[in-house]
Amino acid sequence: VFAKLLEAADGDGELEAAEPSLEGGPTEAPENAFAYIIWPNDGEVIPGGDFVVLFGLHGMGTAPAGVDKPHTGHHHLLINTELPPLDQPIPATDNYVHFGRGQTEHHLTLPKGEHTLQLLLGDANHIPHTPPVLSEKIRITSVNRPAAMAMAPSPPSFSAMTVANEDARMLTKLLPSRIRPMS
Repeated sequence: VFAKLLEAADGDGELEAAEPSLEGGPTEAPENAFAYIIWPNDGEVIPGGDFVVLFGLHGMGTAPAGVDKPHTGHHHLLINTELPPLDQPIPATDNYVHFGRGQTEHHLTLPKGEHTLQLLLGDANHIPHTPPVLSEKIRITSVNRPAAMAMAPSPPSFSAMTVANEDARMLTKLLPSRIRPMS
């Protein structure tokens, strides 16, 4: 997520932060934790603007708001907006959508035009962690749906992501019985 956190300064081999450190609230998060948007992809064109956003999280777990368990939080989807103050509760507006039950997907309808999406994880009290756990901001474009198109594109289904039958048979022979691919 933060590909350029460090850079060489003055060519002397010393490293310094490429941007100011991000300080969140009182709840700690692992340094390597990050959120990500599984679908849509950055640059995606969405016919009709009606789609499902799929959320991902690495290095932490999801839990409903109000659950104070280490290394957990719940998603907030930022739509066409900047990051809020990171040491305060995330606002609840049309631009800051809360998923306080621990949801990991959301059906969204956006008007025609360019839009940005970004995820920000909040702790039990909707305050970002330290360091903040967020995704990269992606850009998508909603366009008018062609008359011949019955539905907007959907994210790849879980079954489409499973191993093909032939490969599954081969893997089944190689994998221990407790680890089997889905058929």
